[in-house]
Amino acid sequence: MTLTADPRSRTTANPRRTRNLPADRPSSGGTTPAPAGRRPAGTPTLPAAAGLTATAWVEAVAELTRPDDVVWVDGTDAWRRTLIETMVTTGTLIPLDPELRPGSYLARSAPSDVARVESRTFICSEREDGAGPTNNWREPAVMRAELRGAFDGSMRGRTMYVVPFSMGPVGGALSKLGVQVTDSPYAALSMLTMTRVSPEVLRRVAAGEDFVPCVHSVGAPLVAADGTRTDDVPWPCNDLKYIVQFPQSREIWSYGSGYGGNALLGKKCFALRIASAMARDEGWLAEHMLLIRVTTPEGRPFHVAAAFPSACGKTNLAMLQPTLPGWKVETLGDDIVWMKPDADGRLRAINPEAGFFGVAPGTGASTNPVAVETLRKNVIFTNVALTDDGDVWWEGLTPEAPDHLVDWQGNDWTPADGAAGRPAAHPNSRFTVAAAQCPTIADDWETPDGVPVDAIVFGGRRATNVPLVAQAYSWAHGVFLGATVSSERTAAAEGKVGELRRDPFAMLPFAGYNMADHWAHWLSVGDVLAPETRPQVFQVNWFRRAADGSFLWPGFGENARVLAWMVRQVEQRRSGGHDPAHPSARPTAVGLVPGDGALDVDGLDLADDALDELFAVDPARWKAECDLTDEFFATFGERVPAVLRDQLRHLRDRLDDERLS
Repeated sequence: MTLTADPRSRTTANPRRTRNLPADRPSSGGTTPAPAGRRPAGTPTLPAAAGLTATAWVEAVAELTRPDDVVWVDGTDAWRRTLIETMVTTGTLIPLDPELRPGSYLARSAPSDVARVESRTFICSEREDGAGPTNNWREPAVMRAELRGAFDGSMRGRTMYVVPFSMGPVGGALSKLGVQVTDSPYAALSMLTMTRVSPEVLRRVAAGEDFVPCVHSVGAPLVAADGTRTDDVPWPCNDLKYIVQFPQSREIWSYGSGYGGNALLGKKCFALRIASAMARDEGWLAEHMLLIRVTTPEGRPFHVAAAFPSACGKTNLAMLQPTLPGWKVETLGDDIVWMKPDADGRLRAINPEAGFFGVAPGTGASTNPVAVETLRKNVIFTNVALTDDGDVWWEGLTPEAPDHLVDWQGNDWTPADGAAGRPAAHPNSRFTVAAAQCPTIADDWETPDGVPVDAIVFGGRRATNVPLVAQAYSWAHGVFLGATVSSERTAAAEGKVGELRRDPFAMLPFAGYNMADHWAHWLSVGDVLAPETRPQVFQVNWFRRAADGSFLWPGFGENARVLAWMVRQVEQRRSGGHDPAHPSARPTAVGLVPGDGALDVDGLDLADDALDELFAVDPARWKAECDLTDEFFATFGERVPAVLRDQLRHLRDRLDDERLS
């Protein structure tokens, strides 16, 4: 097979027979398919990309999966239109009203295929301890044999789309290439939004640049081995699912699901699980973080990377509209950040993605007006509700639900159904949209060299204990804060009320290697950063509650007040300025918190004792939490860095210091 500058070539199930298509459009035709069920001599193996060109690797995958056609997708508008038209014809996409929601479509997944499947997600490192206790592990050779059986003929009767893509600006210092093959036009179309797909990326792949191989199949062949053909469905998938990462060989194999991160392999699979292993080996960081620029009233920009587990306000912070006069926040990324020390020891960051794949429910004009504006046009919605006038709706979009909707499963829905506990939109319903549409996106969000990181923030959802904001005493203390990120369960349905759900660095489902080694890697990266520009580390908690259960802090746009304090702390540390008479911070057992008057709360309607409660540190409660942290660390055994065990001991010592109570 010849990879040309015009990638819109198709091959049959014998991938060596090719023809190029006219340059002006993709073709819906192809050469005559090979007979159904036909096999090359010998048993198909699970192909590895090592030592192969992209075309040779694609040929090998096609020999195993046996698609009718193999099509190279170059990201042009012609390809986007063809993929959309294909899915409208098959019923996978429903066009929305062109005036209410221009260029937008609704997809409905199978009810069994609605989210990531962590129980079927594997990190197949050479040794089990390389994956660690928080990942599912399978011996690589055993998993490769399983996958060979699953993928054997998995694309019969379907088209294999080959999508060369770049994570990060094409050619950037921190960017990486990938090639995803998939039999899902939905996945192929979504990759055109979530990653950078272009003729230039294809040229680089054709020229032999390194790439991460990503294989995806919905596991629903249309032709059986005996030649029997079955009808297609709008959302094909398989009850058996595999989402497999091989960190040593940098491979991704995903089978059985067409949804989200299971199918868009550039996202969590590549940009976090595989990239985190690459980053460990190459001296950088791949993290589950947002990235924003905060500009002071004086016009000085600062860049903040922040990690939050789910349901902790991450997207809202990424698109924050400050309430403080003179302050400005711009979006650079909402979900994933790659960070690497430059030659001067400054940590620089990029958003490796090109789009937003966000949760729809809870996104509304009162919670995130920027996101709502971003979704005005050119969006793929999945599993939200359809209105009678051809628009979309989900819980939280408006204060009141329409009188009638078609729910995410295609059934009639009224507010009475909602009152009975049946949501109109699935709780994990999604939107896929280009980041460039975001009104607050920074003009230089795609700068190839990245932006300098000034502050790193960790947050969880805690009703008690954790202050509104605290600054780490050191880089090692900051790594300790990241390693102990947790959220409290707040309802009996989620488990025991008050029980801590650990999510270190918000990476628990996404680390491509042993989590304790991840902590050690953060410590080693800190060692190579220049002390004068090393990012300051903070912890935040927007969700602390009063005794009556009410939130103590208003959150949303008012979180800019906390950002402002953090930025001023960075400024002060760098300038060396300090006013002993009016300290901007005071020490506590858990970190530095704002000094009297340092946090701007003018105009806020806070309860009289709210600030005291927001920053209260109860030694008895924290000592109990230290015991829980000890238990958590014990699950990782001797791999926990000694520095972090020292930090736990230092925390206990500070809790015994009456001067810090």
